[in-house]
Amino acid sequence: MLEILMQYGFFLAKAVTIVAAIGIVMVLAVTLSRKSRPMERLDVKNLNKKYAAMAQTLRHEILSKKDYRKQTKAEKARTKAEAKKEAPGRKRIFVLRFRGDIKATAVASLREEITALLTMATPDDEVLVCLENAGGLVHEHGLAASQLLRIKQKKIPLTIAVDKVAASGGYLMAAVANRIIAAPFAIVGSIGVLAQLPNFHRLLDRHGIDFEQIKAGEFKRTVTVFGKNTDKDRAKLKQEIEDTHQLFKNFVAENRPSLDIAQVATGEHWYGAQALERKLIDDLMTTDDYLLGASKDADLYEVTYTARKRVGERLASAIQSAVDNALFHSWQRVRATAP
Repeated sequence: MLEILMQYGFFLAKAVTIVAAIGIVMVLAVTLSRKSRPMERLDVKNLNKKYAAMAQTLRHEILSKKDYRKQTKAEKARTKAEAKKEAPGRKRIFVLRFRGDIKATAVASLREEITALLTMATPDDEVLVCLENAGGLVHEHGLAASQLLRIKQKKIPLTIAVDKVAASGGYLMAAVANRIIAAPFAIVGSIGVLAQLPNFHRLLDRHGIDFEQIKAGEFKRTVTVFGKNTDKDRAKLKQEIEDTHQLFKNFVAENRPSLDIAQVATGEHWYGAQALERKLIDDLMTTDDYLLGASKDADLYEVTYTARKRVGERLASAIQSAVDNALFHSWQRVRATAP
């Protein structure tokens, strides 16, 4: 029995050693590969070539060999003819993608992408931002909207495309655009401001726990999570919320003067078809249809800026994204079941 245990112990030690060795090798490999990778990168993808390759693959699988050769030859001739008569000023559409979260963390990449395209984009071009954003912190989304204003200030046409959601801070961003398109069931609007937090004062008081808060400035802090909140504190916070809401409404009204801001700034959201009736958007269309149609007359370039993150940052970002998604889906369910 002892011999069996000793053999098992040796086997276990070997297994642990092998696993540890593999782990060390993997860590070294990843570390070395990261050292060789740039800290930041700007990628540009020609979407016209992507669509052409997709079409060619489909033709190859569906058509007979004779028809495939015939169409391929005709397509090459058409492409060659267009290239010859292509004017230097052919329209370009720069495609950016923004997927928001509560802190609008994607603004870090957005600002770099906009800076890059502003080095060569002209008023004859267009910028299309594919936006998916359910809102979040006011100042973060305000910065994101300000980045989009840089495009507009250069007189470059800006289009926002919404396939899923542009609500609250997401709509604050969308409102900057010269044109907003949205899918029929995209969630749009929610022009309102919300502040909510739990208060544990009575629980702490019941257990004999004091909460001390020292402040200089009467309104340095109003309502708190642990302290006793007064009517004066609540009134001050309410005033701040109303002031922020007014700034939100003014910004949207300035950028979309055709809106009846009193009608749409109630905090409600609408689906695409309803949003079109209220002039929150300009057209019902998916991003895919817009880009495919535009590819016939313009060169499409998808611009993506990426910065390498540490493992801890990636993990924190993934957790934050999961929390944001859970909160958003909960909000959708509450909205759907509300009377």
